[in-house]
Amino acid sequence: MNFQDLKSIIEGLLFLAGEEGISVKQLVEVTEQRQDLILDALQDMKNSFEREGRGLQIVQIAGSYQLTTLPQHAPYFEKLAYSPTRSSLSQAALETLSIVAYRQPITRIEVEEIRGVKSERAIHTLVNKDLIEEVGRAEAIGRPILYGTTKAFLDYFALASLKDLPDLADFESSEQLEEETQLLFQKLEEQQLTFDDVDSEAIGSNVDSDPVLLSSEE
Repeated sequence: MNFQDLKSIIEGLLFLAGEEGISVKQLVEVTEQRQDLILDALQDMKNSFEREGRGLQIVQIAGSYQLTTLPQHAPYFEKLAYSPTRSSLSQAALETLSIVAYRQPITRIEVEEIRGVKSERAIHTLVNKDLIEEVGRAEAIGRPILYGTTKAFLDYFALASLKDLPDLADFESSEQLEEETQLLFQKLEEQQLTFDDVDSEAIGSNVDSDPVLLSSEE
C-alpha cells in the first residue's frame, strides 16, 4: 500500500468513526500497517488540512483521533441546524430519536443494530437540535458515548415526562421491544406532522396579510 492510499483510507475511517474517534491501535489493526507509518500519515494529513485551508481538521482527544469541523465555523453550523427550512426532522432522525427515547441511555452502535443502518448523521442532527445529548460513557471497549433525551425533547413533542413513553417493563422480548419502538416512532411522527400543519397555517396567514413582503420575495 502506498502512502497516499493509506492516507485516503485513514480519512475514510476517521469519517466513519465520527465523534467516537479511532485509536492508532485500531488503525494499525484495520490497515495492517506499522504504527510509525500510521502516525506519519496522520501528521501529514493534519499539516495538509491546515496548509490547504480545509474546512475539516484532525484532532486527538483522549487517545483517539477524530475528523472534526473548525471551531471558528460554528456560527454557520448553528444557522444551518436552526434554519426554518430544516426545522422538520427526517424519518431517519425521528426513528433514531424514538429509539434513543425508548432505550436510553444507548450508544450509537446499539441504535444502528436496531435500525439496521448507519445512524451517525441522524444522531448528529438530533444533538444539534438539542433533542438528545451525551449522558455518559458505556463500560465497553473505546468507552462509546451514551445518549439520552433532553428537556427540549419533552417540550418539542409536548410530553409531560419520560413516564409518558411506553414502559419497558411491559415488554420482555427484543421483538416486542423493537415493535414498541416503531409505535413510538409513529407517535412522534404524527406529533411533528401536527406541528408542521400549524406552522404552515401560520406562514400562510402571514403571507396573506403582508402582500408587500410577498412582492419583495418575488
